[in-house]
Amino acid sequence: MTQAAIPFEVPIPVDPADIDFMGHVNNASYLKWVQAAVLSHWQKLAPAEEVAKHLWVALKHEITYRKPAFLDDEVVATVLLEKVQGVRAFYETIIRRGDEVLAEVKSSWCCIDAQTLRPARIAEHIVEHFFGKREG
Repeated sequence: MTQAAIPFEVPIPVDPADIDFMGHVNNASYLKWVQAAVLSHWQKLAPAEEVAKHLWVALKHEITYRKPAFLDDEVVATVLLEKVQGVRAFYETIIRRGDEVLAEVKSSWCCIDAQTLRPARIAEHIVEHFFGKREG
């Protein structure tokens, strides 16, 4: 059986502070966008009590830049949770302007217990909130 991830779209405002000396979005802004999109995904799809009990910290980001983004662009990040393994979650985030892919980001995150600040596993029934129905 496989599970299909539920795509989660987040509109990304391009702020004037995102623009670098070359007139397009600075590469560092993509990291800020990915972090905001992944955390928004967790906060929107996880039950409120789980959101209150767990925090997420980024462990690794691998970004492939495809095309530049500019100040007036309408940018959307599509977040997909690929899998959860132990205390780690693996995400793919695609940043687009219309049909154009601007960047592809693979990232891994560690779940942290909000009280103890120690790594924490997410229960399977919580993980299922992020995936569609099982297919046989």
